[in-house]
Amino acid sequence: QICNQHNAEAPNLEQVFHRMAQTEPNLDHDISWFLLPSYWAKIVVALISFLCFANSYDGDFVFDDSEAIINNKDLRAETPLGDLWHHDFWGSKLSSNTSHKSYRPLTVLTFRINYLFAGGFYPVGFHVINIILHCTISVLMVDVFSILLGGLQFSNKGRRLNLAPKTSLLAALLFAVHPVHTECVAGIVGRADLLCALFFLLSFLGYCKAFRENKEGHNFSIFWVLVSVILGAVAMLCKEQGITILGLNAVFDALVINKLNVLELIQKLLHKDKSLENAGLLRKGLLFRITLLMSGGASILYIRWRIMGTGPPAFTEVDNPASFADSLFVRAINYNYYYSLNAWLLLCPWWLCFDWSMGCIPLIKSVSDWRIIALAALWFCLIGLICQALCSEDSHKRRILTLGLGFLIIPFLPASNLFFRVGFVIAERVIYLPSIGYCMLFTYGFSLLSKQAKKKKILAVAVLGILLINVMRCALRSSQWRSEEQLFRSALSVCPLNAKVHYNVGKNLADKGNQSAAIKYYREAVRLNPKYVHAMNNLGNILKERNELQEAEELLSLAVQIQYAEQSYWTAIKHRKKYPDCYYNLGRLYADLNRHIDALNAWRNATVLKPEHSLAWNNMIILLDNTGNLAQAEAVGREALGLIPNDHSLMFSLANVLGKSQKYKESEALFLKAIKANPNAASYHGNLAVLYHRWGNLDLAKKHYEVSLKLDPMAPGTKENYNLLRRKLEQLQKKGG
Repeated sequence: QICNQHNAEAPNLEQVFHRMAQTEPNLDHDISWFLLPSYWAKIVVALISFLCFANSYDGDFVFDDSEAIINNKDLRAETPLGDLWHHDFWGSKLSSNTSHKSYRPLTVLTFRINYLFAGGFYPVGFHVINIILHCTISVLMVDVFSILLGGLQFSNKGRRLNLAPKTSLLAALLFAVHPVHTECVAGIVGRADLLCALFFLLSFLGYCKAFRENKEGHNFSIFWVLVSVILGAVAMLCKEQGITILGLNAVFDALVINKLNVLELIQKLLHKDKSLENAGLLRKGLLFRITLLMSGGASILYIRWRIMGTGPPAFTEVDNPASFADSLFVRAINYNYYYSLNAWLLLCPWWLCFDWSMGCIPLIKSVSDWRIIALAALWFCLIGLICQALCSEDSHKRRILTLGLGFLIIPFLPASNLFFRVGFVIAERVIYLPSIGYCMLFTYGFSLLSKQAKKKKILAVAVLGILLINVMRCALRSSQWRSEEQLFRSALSVCPLNAKVHYNVGKNLADKGNQSAAIKYYREAVRLNPKYVHAMNNLGNILKERNELQEAEELLSLAVQIQYAEQSYWTAIKHRKKYPDCYYNLGRLYADLNRHIDALNAWRNATVLKPEHSLAWNNMIILLDNTGNLAQAEAVGREALGLIPNDHSLMFSLANVLGKSQKYKESEALFLKAIKANPNAASYHGNLAVLYHRWGNLDLAKKHYEVSLKLDPMAPGTKENYNLLRRKLEQLQKKGG
């Protein structure tokens, strides 16, 4: 179906495309690079991308592959195929509190097909598919970059023209050989990112096809716009980042198809310019297409939300320590530091690691930390690029920089901690899609340098050298992913503070009979994480065999204390199944060990056996609140109050959650109800004062701060908050006077 939209003031799309080719500068003109026919360019990219990762084809199942593949019951024939749509990536039910909430059924389906065709868990077939997927994606990148760098134009026969064959080949080669992609290609679990990227690119190319047939006015194919939305949904069913392509399609439409000048539009909006209709946003067709994209995206997200439930997964401090910092300043500084590290991995992918958790990157806690320089450098570069993207008089530069930044930033947003907590500090696999934007910006920068350089061939040789170094780095990194021993050892120099790395290296050595060498790594793992029970157990057993009994006894005793407490609770539960207090105490043990999901499950069991178990309900609300799962905390709090409506401690806990969710009126009502039931609780008055303080009711805040301090002069934080409020009131009085 072709939708015909007419606008007397808007130019014909065919004329727009023709004029684009005539008037816009050609990036290829100034660079000294290979000019190949399209099919040869794609063959070269495919061969080089294959060369980079070919040596990973016979690797083992390593790291997360065990959980996602070997231990995942969804791969086996006896598991009904329909279960894939109700389970997460790791085979757990999405409704379970232990679920990781990673909903990627299409990726799991490909694993299942691999397993069935191979007749078992043979890794070669899994690796070969990953390599083929990356080669296919790299070939598609030639077409994608030709559009992003050269613009979108079709011949009279409807064939898309490549207006930037040299730069699109260079950008595709940079993408194909980037070492940061090794985790996605050589690690089988990375197939989620590869499949997501494949359908992400197909969605983009499908959207471009919507403008292929041009007759008169703004003609576009609704069919291809809808196909693009469907492919975006498929990408999301492979991995969550896939949904971001719909936003990028909208950006592309506005900048390339409608030639929207963002700065001009903002200025007209601010000045309420009556000529806004001609600014591009209100041209017939653009709003309709963006509405289709937004409606499709909203529908996809709603369906996913219905399937997986409202609550995000409960991660631990070990997974993402910055997100558990009490100070907003510390969280913001460290998130930005993580962004700078991701940017550095794109620029200089030399320090690569399979796992960046468990203290690998110490928190920045003050502005005196020298690592603040990395944040400043990142934002200096970003602000510079954004200013050029918005303010440059060169429309070609504006378009390329905006699209480059869009492809760099938008696919990264789900991993940014901005919208929800993620379960990692840095994950190289999530940079697979953002690297498209990096390769685009690098290539554009190379073309600008070539334009200024007198000796263009020297610059071309330098870029060729970068490509060759990246090919060698990919081959080396792929060989490290072939076995767990090589993979874990490769991480020692990158993340020496990661206890898990040392433990895994030690375990590999011990399994091979090299106990003397294993001791060193187990000791370091215990030093870095004094509650690392597995490391304590393994080290203690080795020392016992070597007759170093005193240290062995100390380690095993400490491990046993932690394990025995857990085992004792389970033994008690085994002999007396309806034992809610035992489940409650087990939950407290798990919470102390930062095993948050186990703690929530234990407390949930306590409330199932004893619905009026106030302490278990309260601990669930508090833990969910502290881990940032406010929606789930609110749901649990409401459920608890429905069963125990007069419990003031539950009212207090739920009121805190509602206050953080900015539901001030409902929070206030619960605080007042809790205070009526227990008027002498200083914390109740103190937290109500904080609510009023946030809400802007300063007089009531002052009143309840004073009551709280009268009841407990040493109440933590209350005195500081009260002093802040007094200073604010004094400033307001001075202004009023």
